[in-house]
Amino acid sequence: MDPYVLKTLNAERLARRAAAVVTDLGDGRDRIVREGDLVAGELGDAIAKSFRTGQSTTIQAEGRSFFINVHLPQPRLIVIGAVHISQALAPMAKIAGFPVEIIDPRTAFATPERFPDLPLAAEWPEDVLRRNPLDSYTALAALTHDPKIDDFPLKAALEAGCFYVGALGSRKTHAKRVERLTELGATEQQIARIDAPIGIDIGASSPAEIAVAVLAQIIQSYRSRGVVAKAGVAA
Repeated sequence: MDPYVLKTLNAERLARRAAAVVTDLGDGRDRIVREGDLVAGELGDAIAKSFRTGQSTTIQAEGRSFFINVHLPQPRLIVIGAVHISQALAPMAKIAGFPVEIIDPRTAFATPERFPDLPLAAEWPEDVLRRNPLDSYTALAALTHDPKIDDFPLKAALEAGCFYVGALGSRKTHAKRVERLTELGATEQQIARIDAPIGIDIGASSPAEIAVAVLAQIIQSYRSRGVVAKAGVAA
């Protein structure tokens, strides 16, 4: 691999940004394509598909053969609120391949006994996220029902371009949330990205069922990058 290409790829990976090394198999030349870069034609379509699926591939395009070696950051899930839904969601998300961190300043809820073998921060979200910033390969689920805890990470997730931003609550609760986020400076376009009520609509009622609905929506968002419209469930 060309040393410049390798250096650039390593920098992108360190910054948790997706990149692909595209090799022309005819002459062996490599180039870096970052997610979001404009590449026209069949090659561009194939690169976009690789970014969505995370699968490297060899393709024929424009009369040439190319190998697309895609490198995606590990998607992760940040859960705001050490609640019953979180207790069900966290182990399921880990099985699905999403490392999970639970954040909740309420020390009665955020305990190792309730969340064994999980990164757990009994701190205010703004303090945790200052040390460990959100990014576009992070999903954030706000589950506390408490504006003092949920609002800051929701706005931070919108500003960071998280691939999924979901918030627990009814439509009436969300309407008040929209007013608060607007006052905090979030735009209408940003707020529209919040999935609220949270989770795909499967008629979920128990914490475990809501967790299933939320995880399904996270996976859907990750694989579609927001292309597919999603419905939610209230809680």
